[in-house]
Amino acid sequence: MTEAADLVVTNARIYTLAGESDGEPDPEEALAVRDGEVVRVGDAYEIEFLEGVETERIDCEGRVVLPGFIDAHTHVENAGRYLVHADLSGADDAAACLGRLAEREAETKSGWVQGFGYDESEWDGDGAYLTREQLDRVSENRPVVALRVDMHAASLNSVALEELADELPEGDVRREDGEPTGVVIEDAAERVREHIAPGYDETRELVAAGLERAAAKGVTAVHDMVRNSRSPRVYRDLAAAGELPVRVRINYWADHLESAVEVGLATNAGGDRVRTGAIKTYTDGSIGARTAKLFEPYESDGSEAEPDPEDDGEWVITPDELEGIVERADGAGFQVTAHAIGDEAIEEALSALEATDDPAGSRHRIEHVELATDDQLERLAESGIVASMQPNFHQWAGDGGLYDQRLGTERRKRTNRFRDVLERGIDLAFGSDCMPLDPLLGIDYAVNAPTEAQRLSVTEAIRAYTRGSAYAGFDEDRLGTLEVGKRADIVVLEDSPWAQPERIDEIDVATTVVDGEVVFEN
Repeated sequence: MTEAADLVVTNARIYTLAGESDGEPDPEEALAVRDGEVVRVGDAYEIEFLEGVETERIDCEGRVVLPGFIDAHTHVENAGRYLVHADLSGADDAAACLGRLAEREAETKSGWVQGFGYDESEWDGDGAYLTREQLDRVSENRPVVALRVDMHAASLNSVALEELADELPEGDVRREDGEPTGVVIEDAAERVREHIAPGYDETRELVAAGLERAAAKGVTAVHDMVRNSRSPRVYRDLAAAGELPVRVRINYWADHLESAVEVGLATNAGGDRVRTGAIKTYTDGSIGARTAKLFEPYESDGSEAEPDPEDDGEWVITPDELEGIVERADGAGFQVTAHAIGDEAIEEALSALEATDDPAGSRHRIEHVELATDDQLERLAESGIVASMQPNFHQWAGDGGLYDQRLGTERRKRTNRFRDVLERGIDLAFGSDCMPLDPLLGIDYAVNAPTEAQRLSVTEAIRAYTRGSAYAGFDEDRLGTLEVGKRADIVVLEDSPWAQPERIDEIDVATTVVDGEVVFEN
């Protein structure tokens, strides 16, 4: 006698994503789960025979069912910061940001006033960063910080600048007429983040909030690029307490490489819910902060007629330093993932990763790959290095958007070329970089990108957020599709992305299931 299922998902349109067609797949009607594993997929009538007295039943009432989304590049703690501190994302202008910060100041009474996610490139007017003078209006007695959406630039008020006077590298503190504007970039922004880093209890609060948001967005696994060394402990504590709603792959920053080797960590070590991922390193900064490293200079910022030939970004990690990090991490058996946005940075990341013994077998990754050349795409394909990209970055790819402002039209049109990536046979994984954490928004941007070279079909975009990300995390044998023998990580959508390809971002998540257990229900 066949053992009864623990869970049956029925009356659904189940897209397993097991096939290779780029069009809309033929859906199944139902699936059965036992011990967290998919044990049968097929007709509803067939699955009914696996229902027992204690079987849980999810009647989808015709809704779409997909494999759970896997966010291959995110910062869960940051997602929590948007929920706990002042959320500056979506603000229309500087005044709106200041208003939200003032509300946060009134709520907290003491300590730092923190805001996250402002994006001046979306504002009307000159699109200038928030300044010291503006933030002084929020408080003249408490330190105030507003982090730009990419986290590569921060704005500080006078009190914050004074408190951090001995900690900020002079070269990354921007000035006008000799006085600090309040804007700091790269290493100085990193010092700010370190200074306001939370203790264990607050980290746990932020991580829990971020994970709750992830589950509500249909995310069943994350590859977290951990900045805070307390986050890995929080993940393991939550898992031990049975309170971890999604799977976590911890990618440790290169600063922690020697410690990781010393304590015996290794890529893929861990349990079912928490595993060690890659060693993550930088190369360059970001386009928003004008610090992504480019072969050709940025467009003029409006203060001068011609681009400054020396305004071509900066190295966060120099090519020689990068080479050393990759050599040590690869030699210790770690997967390596390198942040590289500008074309010159991608060139150096490729060169370092190509030099390893088996870049494809190690599944080394380049994060972002925003401005790759044709030659670089060919080398990615030949080497087997994974392209870990963020489709939601196309929010800046429209006429007059951030890419136009910083790079000009020609370079803007060759940013984030997902179509070209797939056509060359490059392994493509999608993530959000927490800008924002929302796979359906990212899928919408990939399907409706401005140029043909940037667009994917609905199936291709969903596959990059499921199968592609599973592969990037060595998880293709257990995650990424809804097949017999895979883990029962499932997202139920209120509407079909194939039926409304121009409005995928408007689709709501109805239910999220991890290991056959409901972790979110709308």
